[in-house]
Amino acid sequence: MATALTAAFQERVDRGAPLRPGAGRLLAELASEGVPFALVSASPRSVVDSVIGGALAHVSFAFTLSADDTARTKPHPDPYRAAARRFGVPDAACVAVEDSPDGAASADAAGCTVLVVPSMLPVPARPGRIFAESLEEVSVAGLRRCVAGGGEGLGAGEG
Repeated sequence: MATALTAAFQERVDRGAPLRPGAGRLLAELASEGVPFALVSASPRSVVDSVIGGALAHVSFAFTLSADDTARTKPHPDPYRAAARRFGVPDAACVAVEDSPDGAASADAAGCTVLVVPSMLPVPARPGRIFAESLEEVSVAGLRRCVAGGGEGLGAGEG
């Protein structure tokens, strides 16, 4: 069953999965402001490599982590803890932008600030989680406020 799901997902990625609204602008803003960012995924390495070779080929990630890169994947904290170590910062200095319950649980357990932009599955509200309807609402300044403890005003129009 899991193999069939992964194969179906891989096929969709290979056909060219579109970026979520606002993702391209936010990634470009992070890069232009010198804020390092990574892709932390629960997908196998083959899927991650397809994504960064396709829809995200123009994006300069500091690194990527796949389900194959840690002993346990999401919802365990291992992927986000590994990412924080690679960045050389405390887990609490990282903002995890997540769209799934398992991803949000992983980032919570690691101690990251969690910005939830739900997609297909609803993500429950929990203390410390910040929600946005779309990445179009999110700016680098807003992400900095998230880490500082205030999620209000994530707006892309703010500086």
